[in-house]
Amino acid sequence: MHAKDILIDGYTRIQEEVHAAVEGLGPDELNHRPGPDANSIAWLVWHLTRVQDDHVAGAFGLDQVWLAQDWEKRFGLDLKPRDIGYGHTSAQVAKVRVDSPEPLLGYVDAVHAQSLDALRGLTAEDLERVVDEHWDPPVTLGVRLVSVLADDLQHVGQAAYLRGLLQSAEA
Repeated sequence: MHAKDILIDGYTRIQEEVHAAVEGLGPDELNHRPGPDANSIAWLVWHLTRVQDDHVAGAFGLDQVWLAQDWEKRFGLDLKPRDIGYGHTSAQVAKVRVDSPEPLLGYVDAVHAQSLDALRGLTAEDLERVVDEHWDPPVTLGVRLVSVLADDLQHVGQAAYLRGLLQSAEA
C-alpha cells in the first residue's frame, strides 16, 4: 500500500464519520452547546471542514471550496470569509448555526472531493515538499496532511460524542 492510499483511506474516514455524526439531526441538536463555552456539532463539523479546505487547498495551490463554490454565501455566517474557526471565542462559536444537516454535509462532501483529487496525484517525493516555513522544522506536505487528518478525526469524534450525549438525554 502506498502512502497516498493510506491518506485517501484516512480522509475518506473523516467524511464517513461526519455523515454518521450529523445525518438525521435537527437544528436543535446540531446547534446545541452543552455548556456556555462549549462547541456545537455544527461548529465542530464546520471547523474541521474549514481546516481541511484551507490547509489542503493551500498545500496544493488550489482555491478553497468555501469561496470558489460559494459555500461561504450559502452558510451566511457573520464571520470573515477566510475564517476557519481557530481560536474562536464563545461568541464566534455561537455564530455558526445551521437549520439542517444539508449545508454541513454538502460542504464536507465538496471538500472531500477536492481533497481526494489532490491526494490521488501524490507521489512519494511530493510528501517531502515543504509547504510551511513558519515552523521549526518546516512543515512538509506529508506532515501537513497527517496533521489535518488527526485534527479532523479528533473533531468528528467530539461531534459523535456530543451526538451520543444528546441522544442519551432523550432516552
